[in-house]
Amino acid sequence: MAAVRWHPSPNFGPRRDGLEPSLVVIHHTAMDGAQAALERLCDPGAEVSAHYLIGADGTIWHLVEERMRAWHAGAGEWHGQGDINSRSIGIELDNRGDHPFSEPLMRALETLLRGIMARWNIDPRRVIGHSDMAPGRKHDPGARFDWVRLSRIGLALQPQPAPETPPDPIRFRQLARRAGFTAPCTDAALLAAVRLRLRPWGRGALCPADMAAVQGAATRPPA
Repeated sequence: MAAVRWHPSPNFGPRRDGLEPSLVVIHHTAMDGAQAALERLCDPGAEVSAHYLIGADGTIWHLVEERMRAWHAGAGEWHGQGDINSRSIGIELDNRGDHPFSEPLMRALETLLRGIMARWNIDPRRVIGHSDMAPGRKHDPGARFDWVRLSRIGLALQPQPAPETPPDPIRFRQLARRAGFTAPCTDAALLAAVRLRLRPWGRGALCPADMAAVQGAATRPPA
């Protein structure tokens, strides 16, 4: 992995209410190249930032100190908790959202995540996507992001096996809330967000495979 480059952004402030990082939120930049994203994340007029940016070649830029509050998440909620910026570390990935994430980028992300999670004692279940906490409003890191790869090495939620059951929108929402998807949203937005995280190939109306996927995410692994 390439060395981490310190490239400070002016867009940050103190974490509120004495909060410390308990989440990691993963984004994609949706821009043409890391340099364009770096400029935007460090532009005072843009009023956006993240703690880290990872380029397609694996370069990591450190933009905001982890103990400070970066401006990356916006309005949203996870497991009933708001002010995600004060609760999280934000990582931007150099990707437009319509193509696979490069191997150097993924390797760098894995190394970065291991360090962050160890420093702040963050459980793999609390490594989330922007779309998880803001269904319908955000869709990153998108359908091409390899959550399965992270889960296999203990860096993200590993859903438990669950049986397929008949589609039930009320039960689906209950299970999604138990899994963490508590931000207010429509049924369609919730289904889209859950699929982005758990089965991005899913299409059409709520189906038994969706029920199994969300139940697997809501089920705690055995001790």
